[in-house]
Order: sequence, then structure tokens, then C-alpha cells
Amino acid sequence: MNTLLITGTDTDVGKTVLTTALAAYWQTYRSGESFGLMKLIQTGSGDHELYNQLFEVNPSWEVTAPLHFQNPVAPPIAAAQEERPIELGWAWQTLRSAQQQRSFVLVEALGGLGSPVTDEFTVADLAADWRLPVVLVVPVRLGAIAQVVANVALARQSGLCLRGVVLNCLQPEAEQQLANFAPNYLIQSLTNVPVLGTLPYLAEPTDLAQWAQVASQLDLEQLLDLSSRMQGSNSTNERDLESFYANFTNFYYSGS
Repeated sequence: MNTLLITGTDTDVGKTVLTTALAAYWQTYRSGESFGLMKLIQTGSGDHELYNQLFEVNPSWEVTAPLHFQNPVAPPIAAAQEERPIELGWAWQTLRSAQQQRSFVLVEALGGLGSPVTDEFTVADLAADWRLPVVLVVPVRLGAIAQVVANVALARQSGLCLRGVVLNCLQPEAEQQLANFAPNYLIQSLTNVPVLGTLPYLAEPTDLAQWAQVASQLDLEQLLDLSSRMQGSNSTNERDLESFYANFTNFYYSGS
């Protein structure tokens, strides 16, 4: 699978930070490989515009946001206010196109793992149905441990492939509070999920060279599944996935 879904425990916990860091790493260290960056659903303005501003547009890169609503609230609420449907079929088609044309695709989710995508569908449901491996971003603050435990439980209940947890320092003092608020050993002991690294607080969030360096300190082997990508995908698994993708697409476009 050449795709990773970046989700978190809540809104404003650092999904965009991790997405930016990984994209900067790719641009700096793997510039010879094509890359796709997708904001699943955007409500209000922000992430999509930021990515277009930060990353130089070239033929091997693609930045997309297939679904956009004006009001920065949960998608089903924003869609109802605009009297528009949430066209997940179109988002799925956009993702499939990127997967087929790019070496790797990063997808930034919305809100947290339990956030609603539609009236009946959460981010966790979407990740499960679309068979997307997931990384969970967790802010370093009081309550982080409980948030991790709850979200890992949701991921397991939904049958997700959770590659691990990335901690994010939202404030300058957060790094000094790691041992108090989000100790790696306790998170891993309670969840049996690896902590893949910590994102430090950076005063200049647009310094891509610095972000690339930050990303290089994460466990990228586990996060991006680099070893299996270098070995090549299993043809039987690819055929199984293509059959699943065809059935999924037919479901969404048949009005089921």
C-alpha cells in the first residue's frame, strides 16, 4: 500500500504538522519519486492553501482537496448548511487516481479518528473501508495518555492498520513535559502500539529544511513502510486490492 492516512486524537493536534514534515522529507530526500498530498475534506480555509504555498509545484507532485466546504465545522454540518452532498465517491476516485500515478500518497484526515465524515460515517469507518494504514498524532499535554488509549481502542474496534503514534509538541514547554504528560514507555505498555517519534515545537513552521530534518528523526521505516515498498508489492495482494477497489467504486457510484 503506497498510502498513509494521517489522523489524530482531536482537531488541532498536529496532523498538518506531521503532514508538512513528511512532505518536506520527501521533497528533500526522495525528490526523484512522485508524490501525492491530499486533504480528504476541508472545511473553511487553511491546509490546502498552506500546502500549495509551501511546496513547489512540479510534474511529479500533486496537491489535492477533492471536497471543500466554507464553514469550518464538521463536514455533515457544513454540507447541510450549504445544502450540498458529501461526495465520497469523488474523493475516492481522486485518491485512486493519485495512488495509480504517484509513488506515495499522504492523506490528511479531518478532526480526530472518531470525527464524523458524514451523518453515519467516521474517519475510522472511512479508513477501514478504504483499507488505509493510519498514523495517530497525539498532542503532548495533560490527558494525552487517556486520548491515546481511547483512540487505539477505536482503531482496533474498526479493524485498522495502525502503524503507530507520533507525539507533537504544541507549545515550547511541551518537550520538557514529555515525561509527565506522554511518556513513551507508558503509552506503549497500555496500547501495545509503537511511539514512532516526537515532533518538536518549531517557531518557524514554514522552514521546510528544518521540517525535513525533523521527519528524518522519526521511525520512517515503520511510518512509511519503506522496506516493503523497496521490495515491491505482492502481485496477489495487488490483484485482491484491485478487486476490492472495483467493488467499492461500484458501490459508491451505484447509489447504494
